[in-house]
Amino acid sequence: MLILPAIDLRGGQCVRLKQGDYAQETVFGADPAAMARRWAEQGAEYLHLVDLDGAKEGRPVNGDSVRGIVAAAGVPCQLGGGLRTEADIELVLGWGVERVILGTKAVEDPRWFESVCRRFPGKIVAGIDARNGRVATRGWLDESEVTALALARRVTDWPVAAIVYTDISRDGMLAGPNFDGLAQMAAGVPTPVIASGGVTTLDDVRRLADLKLGGCIIGRSLYEGRLDLPAALAVANTKTV
Repeated sequence: MLILPAIDLRGGQCVRLKQGDYAQETVFGADPAAMARRWAEQGAEYLHLVDLDGAKEGRPVNGDSVRGIVAAAGVPCQLGGGLRTEADIELVLGWGVERVILGTKAVEDPRWFESVCRRFPGKIVAGIDARNGRVATRGWLDESEVTALALARRVTDWPVAAIVYTDISRDGMLAGPNFDGLAQMAAGVPTPVIASGGVTTLDDVRRLADLKLGGCIIGRSLYEGRLDLPAALAVANTKTV
């Protein structure tokens, strides 16, 4: 299972939110590129980047920070947050990221989502963010009537690289992942599923690896020193998805 340290960007800084709430922000560093280098030096093979400003504004915002991270890390990066058009996708791929994460448009315009998956095969990750089992969109500000599993099954008909599944209620709360929801997702679709939200302990990592997930995103627990990245990598028996 691949371990992806998270770097969430807001105002050019490395931050973490609680449950996607912009009012509950903790700043963990003013130099995201240095943070990326740190995780890569500790063994990370892939980084998960989120443009929080972009998610809120509906367009890519933190380009300078993303380019700096890509240059400093030397490992592949995936980026999500505010990507709404093909031009947005082309722009951020031009920043050097390996693949992009799309969430809102997969719900609001599935035909468009399918078309970009086919135009950029292997470059699109479906970001499925759920609250109470239903998909949340637009930076988690809106909740749809679509269930997470239904959306996952829909997108796997298209050439998506992976699915990032986030239980918003667990994100940034250090309360452990939603193992039941992740098990259901992993069993319900053939596409690699990457867990996000609440990963706090080595036992969390071990249990996720036992579910045969494609990957696991870890954020706040790394930044607060609750979880050691090399130890998590050892437990996960890292493999690229």
